Amino acid sequence: MPGILILDDDPDVALAARLALRRLAPVAVRHAPAELAAALDEIAPDVLLLDMNFTPGASDGAAGLALLREVMARRQAPAVVVMTAYAEVELAVQALKAGAVDFITKPWPNERLVACVQAALARRAPAPAVGELLGDSPAMQSLRAQIAQVGASEASVLILGENGVGKELVARALHRASPRSAGPLLAVDMGSLPEALVESELFGHRRGSFTDARESRPGRFVAAAGGTLFLDEIGNLPLPQQAKLLAALERREVTPLGSDKPVAVDVRVLAATNVAEAELFDAKRFRPDLLYRLNTVVLRVPPLRERGAADIALLLRHYLTQFAKRPVELTPDALARLCAYRWPGNVRELRQACERATLLARGPVLSFADFGLAEIAAAASVEPGLDLAQREREAVQAALAQADGNISQAAKLLGVSRAALYRKLEKHGL
Repeated sequence: MPGILILDDDPDVALAARLALRRLAPVAVRHAPAELAAALDEIAPDVLLLDMNFTPGASDGAAGLALLREVMARRQAPAVVVMTAYAEVELAVQALKAGAVDFITKPWPNERLVACVQAALARRAPAPAVGELLGDSPAMQSLRAQIAQVGASEASVLILGENGVGKELVARALHRASPRSAGPLLAVDMGSLPEALVESELFGHRRGSFTDARESRPGRFVAAAGGTLFLDEIGNLPLPQQAKLLAALERREVTPLGSDKPVAVDVRVLAATNVAEAELFDAKRFRPDLLYRLNTVVLRVPPLRERGAADIALLLRHYLTQFAKRPVELTPDALARLCAYRWPGNVRELRQACERATLLARGPVLSFADFGLAEIAAAASVEPGLDLAQREREAVQAALAQADGNISQAAKLLGVSRAALYRKLEKHGL
């Protein structure tokens, strides 16, 4: 089952990472760069945790950068998180420019490592090009036109939409359309960060500023200098941290933890949330002054169910072609039922269903059953007498059963983050 691949020539570091991450997904370890290509083919991991220094005594990360570029050249690259013992901003920026989704410095607090890889699992692979914001529906044509118009500006953009609609795709498209496209795009999943780590992650910290701060570390604002910082799931940011984020945006500077010297930052900030727009204007949940800083322009990404059968059929063809290693086609019944399905997890759910179908189908003609949607669809369409909580509970149970208890896969099926799924499990006593 796809999961996490760790490539590090230090057995102790690799073991520590494997033990910290084993509850997220299956973890495989390799120690030599020469093993990487074969491991990627054999395991097809969702996330690669890649050491940047393999040459004894070297600290410039050249070996790791070369490997990273080889990985990103592959047709289906995993999401790559790079790790280094050297807290150098320039090396992190080079890795981000080359396609890494995040970086982590050694030694790390385990909660930081888990949060980082959990966010990468949720994203999986780097987003495709803007041309793959696929769809000919009026809503998608309008969205692409807005991206082209707004992308060239420096305006802050708030991207609204349900889980799985492609909000990060929109952020990446905005970055590519901007004068900052040569700079890094750094995405931060605010929903996966423990509250205690938010300030350190965004603003950085100095060595010794807290118990596990063994080395100084640049924050995301500094690492994204000259480029774009994408704050995903901004609606989950706790109120105390909202005030500090607002101050950083207004002053265009950050103060690392443990320091009294502010650092000027030059970034464009994009934000996204699946929280309903009306809820964002609830001052008990989100600061109005921060909201007005973030929503200079608002882009709304439509849910898949509102885009029509033509867009669904187009996406099915696209992802089946991407994942299939042999020619495949859909039965007429399968196509009709897939186009009529509500897709509560939106494009993310469709993509995962296509991958599952191409992996498990026994022949070149795919039926509706090959997509693994029947159980979830049945749970979501129980008799009207059941309340919404019961429907949600049964949908969660069906997703867990289909994913054989794998939380990451079940979250993908439901179109929610791992953190959100854990909350639902606790809510329903599962």
